[in-house]
Amino acid sequence: MRIIPAIDIIEGKCVRLTKGDYNTKKIYNENPLEVAKAFEASGIEYLHLVDLDGAKAKHIVNYKVLELLASKTKLKIDFGGGLKSNEDLNIAFNSGAKQITGGSIAVNDRKTFEGWLEKYGPQKIILGADSNDGKIAINGWQDNSKEEVISFIKGYQRKGMKYVICTDISKDGMLEGPSIDLYKTIIDKCSNDSFRQSIKLIASGGVSGICDVEELKEIGCEGVIIGKAIYENRISLKELEQFI
Repeated sequence: MRIIPAIDIIEGKCVRLTKGDYNTKKIYNENPLEVAKAFEASGIEYLHLVDLDGAKAKHIVNYKVLELLASKTKLKIDFGGGLKSNEDLNIAFNSGAKQITGGSIAVNDRKTFEGWLEKYGPQKIILGADSNDGKIAINGWQDNSKEEVISFIKGYQRKGMKYVICTDISKDGMLEGPSIDLYKTIIDKCSNDSFRQSIKLIASGGVSGICDVEELKEIGCEGVIIGKAIYENRISLKELEQFI
């Protein structure tokens, strides 16, 4: 299972929110490159970079941070937050993203998102399926759509989608453990014979210790995104290095 630490950006700084609430913002480091280099030095190969300013503005904002981290490290970066247009996508890839994550656009503008999947392929496009009470949350988690999580994922799986990031918003930033039952259900429901292959599920939200990471691996998650647990020293980079 891939270990994917998260860096969330507001005004160029490394921050964390709780349950996606911008009023809970806590700055952990004003230098995201310093954080990214520490991850890389621990043997980590991947990074989940979120443009929180972009999510609120509904267009890419912090692409210069992406450009900096991509040029100064060898981390394979997946980038999300506010990607709503072909221009946004071009900026993200030109700034060094290896993959992009689309959430709100996959609900609000299916034609454009499906076009991205067709043009760039399922290795480069990740479906953001963030859950709030079983429904897909959109617009920086400020709103709930009518889309049910499982049917939403299955619909895109039929279009060839392989990678899915799922955050249970009620768990995000709480350090109380991830939504194991939700992830088990997704893996079970999206791995049947009607699809060409099982979904590659990346779990996000709630990780509180290395035992959670081990459990997510056991149930079959392809990756895990870890944020606050690292910044609050619930999981050390040494532990992650040993896990890898």
